[in-house]
Amino acid sequence: EMQLVESGGGLVQAGGSLRLSCAASGFSLDAYARGWFRQAPGKDREVVSMISSRHGSTYYADSVKDRFTLFTDNAKNTIYLQMNSLKPEDTAVYYCYALQLLDADRYDYWGQGTQVTVSS
Repeated sequence: EMQLVESGGGLVQAGGSLRLSCAASGFSLDAYARGWFRQAPGKDREVVSMISSRHGSTYYADSVKDRFTLFTDNAKNTIYLQMNSLKPEDTAVYYCYALQLLDADRYDYWGQGTQVTVSS
């Protein structure tokens, strides 16, 4: 079964740090574009950070640049999101995501989500 399982969310004070993990099973993450989205209450889901499968280039949303770092451990088939200098506006459910496009076929997977709450 193909799945992504996240961990590492929780409650933290503003200025603190958290590290999210996303472990894949049933497929190799490094063959996919992969990364993190988030959804705050009443808002649309938005991309936080993604790394491409082909070039390894990493994208960060402007709101998290210089505070969040996405990194991968291919041996563990896991990606991480290190979140520093957290702000109350970072409060959201964070989702791990993997995408592969092969010709006309699209393969994508979502994790179940992990809650991150930043108190002021």
